[in-house]
Amino acid sequence: MEFSIKSGSPEKQRSACVVAGVFDSRKLTLPAELLDKAANGYISDIIRRGDMEGKAGTTLLLHNVPGTLCDRVLLVGLGKEKDFREKEFGNAVRTAVKTLNETGAFDASIFLTELAVKKRSVAWRVRQTAIAALDATYKFDQFKSKKDEVRRPLRKLTLGVERRNELGLAEEALSQGIAIAEGMALAKTLGNLPPNICHPSYLAEQAQAMAVEFGLGCEILERADMEQLGMHSLLAVARGSHQPPKLIVLSYQGAKAGDKPIVLVGKGVTFDTGGISLKPSAEMDEMKYDMCGAASVLGTIQAIARMALPINLTVVVPATENMPGGSASRPGDIVTSMSGQTIEILNTDAEGRLILCDALTYAERFEPDTVIDVATLTGACVVALGNIATGLFANKDALARELLDAGDEAHDRAWHMPLWEDYQELLKSPFADMGNIGGRWGGSITAACFLSRFTKKFEWAHLDIAGTAWKSGADKGATGRPVPLLTHYLLQRAGKLN
Repeated sequence: MEFSIKSGSPEKQRSACVVAGVFDSRKLTLPAELLDKAANGYISDIIRRGDMEGKAGTTLLLHNVPGTLCDRVLLVGLGKEKDFREKEFGNAVRTAVKTLNETGAFDASIFLTELAVKKRSVAWRVRQTAIAALDATYKFDQFKSKKDEVRRPLRKLTLGVERRNELGLAEEALSQGIAIAEGMALAKTLGNLPPNICHPSYLAEQAQAMAVEFGLGCEILERADMEQLGMHSLLAVARGSHQPPKLIVLSYQGAKAGDKPIVLVGKGVTFDTGGISLKPSAEMDEMKYDMCGAASVLGTIQAIARMALPINLTVVVPATENMPGGSASRPGDIVTSMSGQTIEILNTDAEGRLILCDALTYAERFEPDTVIDVATLTGACVVALGNIATGLFANKDALARELLDAGDEAHDRAWHMPLWEDYQELLKSPFADMGNIGGRWGGSITAACFLSRFTKKFEWAHLDIAGTAWKSGADKGATGRPVPLLTHYLLQRAGKLN
């Protein structure tokens, strides 16, 4: 989709459709009022008759509105004005774009970007509009022999801003929003791909292609390289699979060569059967999403490269399958991690932490400023937070606050969970330095405590996205989260968030 920014009055827009909002109780927004004034009360008269109440999620399409230069006017219900916040804004944009896609309007001018959202700038509204619009038009249908074709899909969207002096900031925010949305689309597509296609070697190939396209540094470590490095924890997970494991490293340099990088580590279990601790068969197909941490950090580095942010960023992806088999790890096995710490494997379905701990140790070589790992790590986090908030753990409260603020800004929210020393006791093993699980209670916390034992040399945060990385049911599919949170955090760090 092509985007542009324009400052002008809605009734003067020569386009297939102009979009304006209506609040609950039939209250017109300013752009809707301007359209109504040009039409001598035509719009307010229709609304007065009860054709639209302004309830959130509703729309009303009007043709040949007098006094305007557009072919159609699309009115979008916004709900109650006092309740209009970030979520309602994004939902209104998605509703508008989905409706436009069905009307046959080739291009449209959207004036929802002029709506006031408490404590949010015009740059925020433009950035979020681009993200929401591209999210609304995302499709994953490459494996369908008969695709659902839109008769005449929306090709161009012009975003209205009130003042000409806002155009510069709005243009920059638009570029950022497009880059973030495309990063989310990459993460969603990688997550949605079937596991017979998207295996560790495929992820490595995609990383190499990204490196060529965006001028990134790329290194792919093979099984022999990992053995030489002593990554026996990661390799223990890979033992049951015929697919070879990969450790993928991508690096973007937008700042000085000597500046310490931020490192993102993404869990890349491309299919998780649970190993010998086999999962139930119901919904096991969704375990292709166990690599959404990897997908999100790959989507993030793509977005950062597109935005050309003045930071250094490195992405590390430990990629493997977790399969049962004659050579698979068993409950009771003891392995030595790259850090030298020994781990008693009590449950082979707690494999994410086993691959992440070696990747986190590997991250030390980059002398990082900050390390953030992203993983669909625990069902316990889904129980605790559902699919609304990502679980956030950190060894520095200041880092946790920065990530929470970024999540609020992006409306990709996280919740700060405890990482107290008391929980470490649950990981005790009589035979090794630690067990890989801590019992039934506080499962997301003990998983984070396990990872914290490999992060003593840097500032670190852990994002448990088990509840937020994908949706089940009728809307089944990867969400692209937490690409918005991560990119907004990096925009903050680069001083480029307005």
